[in-house]
Amino acid sequence: MAEYKRVFLIVLDSFGIGELPDAAEYGDEGSNTLAAVRRSPKLHIPNLQALGLYNITGVEGPKAVLPSGSFGRMAEQSKGKDTTIGHWEIAGIISSQPMPTYPNGFPPEVVEALEQATGRGVLCNLPYSGTQVIADFGQEHLETGKLILYTSADSVMQIAAHEQLIPPAELYDICRKARKIMTGRHGVGRIISRPFVGEYPHFVRTANRHDFSLEPTGTTMMDTLMEQGYDVIGVGKIHDIFAGVGIKESTGVNQNNADGMNKTLALAKRDFTGLCFVNLVDFDMVYGHRNDVDGYANALTEFDRQLGELLTLLGPRDVLMITADHGCDPATPSTDHSREYVPLLVTGEGIRKGVDLGTRATFADIAATVQDIFGVPIRTAGESFWHLIKQ
Repeated sequence: MAEYKRVFLIVLDSFGIGELPDAAEYGDEGSNTLAAVRRSPKLHIPNLQALGLYNITGVEGPKAVLPSGSFGRMAEQSKGKDTTIGHWEIAGIISSQPMPTYPNGFPPEVVEALEQATGRGVLCNLPYSGTQVIADFGQEHLETGKLILYTSADSVMQIAAHEQLIPPAELYDICRKARKIMTGRHGVGRIISRPFVGEYPHFVRTANRHDFSLEPTGTTMMDTLMEQGYDVIGVGKIHDIFAGVGIKESTGVNQNNADGMNKTLALAKRDFTGLCFVNLVDFDMVYGHRNDVDGYANALTEFDRQLGELLTLLGPRDVLMITADHGCDPATPSTDHSREYVPLLVTGEGIRKGVDLGTRATFADIAATVQDIFGVPIRTAGESFWHLIKQ
């Protein structure tokens, strides 16, 4: 086994730090998620600041005199700006083609196949807000038994159903059938079950969401680590994003980001050897998509507090990396993801302080570095920066 024992990799879902050079091609010119939340009085992130967040190229804010970690920014080389493509690139897969999106809803052949497979009709079939769609179609769904089918700007098919009419287990089975339909040119990144409860007009979504993703199209850093006998533990959506491939153990997040961090803190107190890969989705799902600047800032403040706890639990053979998978600027008129650079913060007792890693050409540099840390063959895209930060 390698000199280093554990790597904690935390993805702050949607925490972009400024537009990429090709942002205009995605309608995201001027987007900057961090700059938006910095304007909120709710933001207080001393630990991220100390690690070097504001020392990153292009980031405005109070810079640390001597950052306690190494820092940089990463560009997305894949075509797209969704969760699946972003995480796949972090894990070492660069996607040359964007996953399909449906700005006008799903075509008749998809709808007909879904109705035939499930024995139920569908409602909506348009891009829609997840909370608004149940408000607008929830009662009709209860009266007719039809599924609420909708999408977003991302490569997703979402199916909502009331838990009293269609229990979550049955909705999951419906989504599995949809997953078999949505392949090939209709191979969306995720099929998402969206259970809800309540009575009109007070319908609310529950925590029983489940994502049914495409399997990764190539080798990931997790595959390489598993082949060499290392543990790979997913926290939150990681298992769903990778369709369980390359994940030895998974712990779901049933509540919020704080719950995800509590599970991560528990793992930091546990003995394992390998990678703990964490997704914190609330930044994106609860705040970014809803244009809630103060909520986003407050969530970052809460994360920073728990980050302080995690830093005290790191041992001499541990490495912590913090990054993101795309942006979702809550201050723009858009409620969609934004094409942005993402931060790269790395710390640990064996990590050099204050090293500026500059602008990395791809998120996949993380994958290459993680494999390098554990001394396994690098079988993914990306260039390791381990030699630059190891003491």
